[in-house]
Amino acid sequence: MITVISGTNRNLNQSFVLAEHVRQILQHAGQPDVGFLDMRVLESPLLIKGDYATDDQSPQVRSLQDELILPAEKFYFVVPEYNGSFPGILKFFLDACSVREMKASFAGKKAAILGVSSGRAGNLRGMDHLTGILNYLDVTVMPNRLPVSQVSSLIEDEELEDRSTREVVRAHVLDFLQF
Repeated sequence: MITVISGTNRNLNQSFVLAEHVRQILQHAGQPDVGFLDMRVLESPLLIKGDYATDDQSPQVRSLQDELILPAEKFYFVVPEYNGSFPGILKFFLDACSVREMKASFAGKKAAILGVSSGRAGNLRGMDHLTGILNYLDVTVMPNRLPVSQVSSLIEDEELEDRSTREVVRAHVLDFLQF
């Protein structure tokens, strides 16, 4: 299974549009089992409670980990730029999953990263930060990370409309299938 992760819980975010596009490419490429995790499903009490101990893990995180993280062989992260990095909710979720079944959740798995920004750099720094964390968790990150810049000009009516970006994302996803 490949789990596509839309890495922000912000409403009306553009990362979701790209993550959904990635999911569709994987399905059209014949990938039989594609999971999809939208960080917007995480409920806010998680941030108050903690979630940093096996016996304190929220039922929601446990369920998402059991359904989308543990069975995955690969992860495809779509991460927007937040303050020169990636969203804290994604870091929180990775931390929360690492307290229970860390090796089974992450070790030996592979990941691709697509960075999203409204500026010119396509979240290069955030992709570096996420790569370091994933490497620490023993996840091998595909060296060809994809920055998508000026994303708001590429999306119209909740669809990725820019033809060249669609082609680049498709090529990246197909490379990831071979990785």
